[in-house]
Amino acid sequence: MCGVFVSEQGDDDHPGTMDAPVKTLQHAIGLAAHGRGGGEKPTGRVFACGGSFEEEITLPSGVDLWGGRRCDDGDWSYQGSFGGPDHATIIAPPGGIPLRVLGAEGTALVGDNATSVIAGVRIVAADASAPDGKSSIAVILSTGVTAIVQDSVIVAGNGKDGEPGEDELTIRATDGMEGNDGASACTSDAVTGALPVVTVCEDGTKSIGGYGGDGGLDAGGDGAPGQPAPAERSVRNGHAGLGADLTRCEDGGDGADGTDGGRADGAFGAGFLSDDGWIGVRGEDGKRGGPGQGGGGGGGSKSRGPMFACPTSGPERGAAGGSGGSGGCGGKGGGGGGYGGASIGIVALEGTDLTVANTDVFTDKGGNGGVGGTGQPGGIGQRGRYGGLGFGPNGMWEACRGGSGGAGGRGGDAGGGLGGASVGIAYVVPNFAIRPGTTIVPGEAGAGGPAGNARPEDKVGRGQTGPRGALHAFPAASEPLH
Repeated sequence: MCGVFVSEQGDDDHPGTMDAPVKTLQHAIGLAAHGRGGGEKPTGRVFACGGSFEEEITLPSGVDLWGGRRCDDGDWSYQGSFGGPDHATIIAPPGGIPLRVLGAEGTALVGDNATSVIAGVRIVAADASAPDGKSSIAVILSTGVTAIVQDSVIVAGNGKDGEPGEDELTIRATDGMEGNDGASACTSDAVTGALPVVTVCEDGTKSIGGYGGDGGLDAGGDGAPGQPAPAERSVRNGHAGLGADLTRCEDGGDGADGTDGGRADGAFGAGFLSDDGWIGVRGEDGKRGGPGQGGGGGGGSKSRGPMFACPTSGPERGAAGGSGGSGGCGGKGGGGGGYGGASIGIVALEGTDLTVANTDVFTDKGGNGGVGGTGQPGGIGQRGRYGGLGFGPNGMWEACRGGSGGAGGRGGDAGGGLGGASVGIAYVVPNFAIRPGTTIVPGEAGAGGPAGNARPEDKVGRGQTGPRGALHAFPAASEPLH
């Protein structure tokens, strides 16, 4: 009735007594939590021999795990200090979280004493073995757990480097379209300007070449400006060409290039804790480049002047202006770099009450943040087309051409990911006691990832170095990151 006994030489078909121990820790924990059957009450205690157990174990609240027993002579004694070099109970699975302690809501053992004691064990988390495939976390205490960890050693391995952000295509984004030619003079009673061309980009933005100006009798019509208008003042602004009057018409202006996406911010913050461990922060995705402005439409011409006119027997209107070419689409931004994996000894979620006594906690290196992805080149803006021709060789003025569309802006390079944490005890609310004899030695935190296309020394867009310390507070997964 003292508890359930477990040994490497045991058998899970055994009842778990001193003389007939079970073989696996998790089976022993189940018997301790629920009883052996036959009306036996749960003992709430597991006693483990020294040895190696390659298991992920889950301990309900109120169940104790006492390791480090010397079982060679069958007396299950401690023979002095817990976890001695010859008698340590080593919990070291090849993957996963070696030890989880469930809160009162997640346990079948309900009683006045919901405290779990973990003593005389060496808990070792493999490199990058947590559920995210990145972090190494030895112990997770779920919400509401009360636990005492004593006379033990907790070891977390290395975190994995964050994955690089996705690079966008090196093939440029959609190019613009050439404008349309204007109709020649004396071809219609209403010579309308050339119709605009429109480039529709994947994100729904548009670049529109300006209409050509209409052909007239005594004056040509003005063209229309290219769209969208540039965000900043530019020499190339896709202005409309003026129609002919006392002087010849004007060509439409070339459109401004789209704005580049620039460089996104690197990841910052501490990350947050959940039942899966630590979740870091990715770098910011690169922004899409802006579409190039369409070229302005060319001005229309006229048919009447001192030396020229259309034949009186036909249409009388002058030549129409050509429309502007449309601009290229903006390139897509690169994907943010992934966060590096953490190395954490104990994760204590909100509502936990933790006491650590005479225990060593060691963590290793957090993974480096991933590099940000690179952006896509913008599409090429296309040329505007020609205005219509004047009639005959008698000097009638031609209409004017449309301007060229601007190039699409290059997609932005993404920011680097957050470096992985290296923390002895990571907690949400500080409700714990560190007793004498406890040593906590954190490893090196992971470096933040660089931005896409950044030089090694360039700090713009680089992610932050991960959190590091013997103790470190984090927000819970339900809280927003700041």
